[in-house]
Amino acid sequence: MFDRPDAGDRAVLVALDFGDPDFLESFAELRELARSAGIDTLHEVTGRRDRPDPALFAGSGKVEEIATVARAVEASVVIFNHQLSPAQERNLERALQCRVIDRTSLILDIFAQRAQSFEGKLQVELAQLDHLSTRLVRGWTHLERQKGGIGLRGPGETQLETDRRLIGKRVKLLRERLAKAQKQRSVQRRSRHRGGVFSVSIVGYTNAGKSTLFNRLTNARAYAADQLFATLDTTSRKVFLGENESVVLSDTVGFIRQLPHSLVAAFRATLEETVHADLLLHVVDSSHPLRDQHIIEVNKVLREIGAEQIPQILVFNKVDLRPGQLAGVERDDYGKISAVRVSALTGAGLDALREVLREVQVGSVEVAMPDAVGPDWSPLDG
Repeated sequence: MFDRPDAGDRAVLVALDFGDPDFLESFAELRELARSAGIDTLHEVTGRRDRPDPALFAGSGKVEEIATVARAVEASVVIFNHQLSPAQERNLERALQCRVIDRTSLILDIFAQRAQSFEGKLQVELAQLDHLSTRLVRGWTHLERQKGGIGLRGPGETQLETDRRLIGKRVKLLRERLAKAQKQRSVQRRSRHRGGVFSVSIVGYTNAGKSTLFNRLTNARAYAADQLFATLDTTSRKVFLGENESVVLSDTVGFIRQLPHSLVAAFRATLEETVHADLLLHVVDSSHPLRDQHIIEVNKVLREIGAEQIPQILVFNKVDLRPGQLAGVERDDYGKISAVRVSALTGAGLDALREVLREVQVGSVEVAMPDAVGPDWSPLDG
């Protein structure tokens, strides 16, 4: 059994091109994910295939190449930019003689490092157990041995059956605790609605600048960094827009392509702040060459959690990185607000955004629905 990667691990990154037009972008994200996890990338291996190999994912020749590179650089882990089956992961570990993880496991490791709140830690652990339960070999009995679990194995029960039973018990406990936390959050939400509080949630692709915008608007000190998944726990603060006018603004976890379904499911309780919001601020990195694709990916997740019909304003952030682009408000042909251009870093356009929030709250202006935003729609290119 090889150790799981922790901060400081030395890795070889592997990405195979199966004809995906976003292959290079996806591989670039893997590099950022590794950096965000504190992993030292020693080498990268790429290749092209028509389809994954059932046993090794990569072909035998490519696996030999990876093994040679891993030995030469003394890598402790090989990270695949794909989702591996449990059998493929085990076969690769035997062939490479080092720990092998896939993109999903890497994201889960980052989430485990970043979760700060009690609820966030519960959600991450639940997602990890859901994912890793299919990869059981040995080594899970520590969940009970920490409490002195002598004699816990039943008659005739194998080690694998014992481990599965212990994981099942832990998953049940986590779900019960999350349900309790969800109930408390629901009570808080109902209290806000009874008080007539207008709720706004910030959503967007990871590293789009959501937390920086949140801090600027609320004068808070939520953690913000130039790395993927800097924010995992939902934070809510009141934003004052004028005399006797305010909204509650919530910062949420960022989205990414190939976001593991187990994470979406586990974080559903936290993301309910988004589902029950009156308005979404969809923050987009306007300087990113694939910002249109990022918009699509975020809207996919919003549909998955049932938030696709909530009024949404695109907030094109980082206009300071686009020469010649100015902060301001974009409206469609009917006068509805569709986008606001800002720089959360410099503060440009934030007064306009606050005014937009005030206008939407009092109902003096309408917001264009997400369906009006196509994959190539971008007011910044005009």
